[in-house]
Formats: sequence, C-alpha cells, structure tokens
Amino acid sequence: MKKIPYLLVIFLVVSCGSKAIVDAGKRPLYEVLIQESDGGGNIHFYEILTEPNEIKMLQNDELLKNKISAVDVQKSNFVILNMGEKNSGGYAVGVESVVETDKNIIINVKESSPEPGAMVTQVITYPFCVVKINSKKDIIIK
Repeated sequence: MKKIPYLLVIFLVVSCGSKAIVDAGKRPLYEVLIQESDGGGNIHFYEILTEPNEIKMLQNDELLKNKISAVDVQKSNFVILNMGEKNSGGYAVGVESVVETDKNIIINVKESSPEPGAMVTQVITYPFCVVKINSKKDIIIK
C-alpha cells in the first residue's frame, strides 16, 4: 500500500516534465523577401531563378541585397512574381501556398484585385513579389 503514493508522485513528476524542443537549424520551405504594390515590371510574368549568376543579379537590388547570402545563392532558388501594369492601387500578388513533393516544389500564386467600386488610389502600379525557396528542386508555378 505504501508503494501507491510513491508511484503517484513519480508519475506526476515524469508526466509534468518539460520537453525540450530542438530546432536542428531547419529553415522554412519558403520566405517572402519582398512584396510591394509598386516597383515591378510592366508585363505580367513569373520567373524562376536557379542559376547563381541569375540570383546574383537580385543581390544588386537595393531592397534585396541584404536579404540574400552567399549560401542562399548555392542552396536556394528564387521566384519573381510580377503582376504587370495596373491602372490603380489595390492589386497584389503573392504566395498562397508552397508544397514540397519528392521531385519538386509546387507554388500556388495568389493574385488579388480591388473590389468593384472600392476606393483605391488612382495611380498606375506594378505589383510584384520575390520569394526565396530553400531548396534546389524543380519548381512548378500554378
């Protein structure tokens, strides 16, 4: 009978112990480096940058040069999502989801536009987004 209280105390101590969560330096699958309503190109396109010389061109951009390391050039791919010229504000382009499969990375892009009759700025905009994919697998954009 004396063993039961001891067992209860031991059970309580063991079950209430904290668990150490160890992050082995795992990086997220993707990171949005920049997403702006203005500053992109004047045509609608999505571009995948995989080669080091292509990625190094991104490092020349003032907004991106401190966000891309030498390791990123070797171990990551980059995607430029450009919505093209729009006649008003209220437009945006970005990532809805990113899924990794055995062979590739699937990116679902989300484009949004202002509601009809919404109050928006009356200025020409060029929405764009630059995404870093922390993988060198092939990329499919949907």
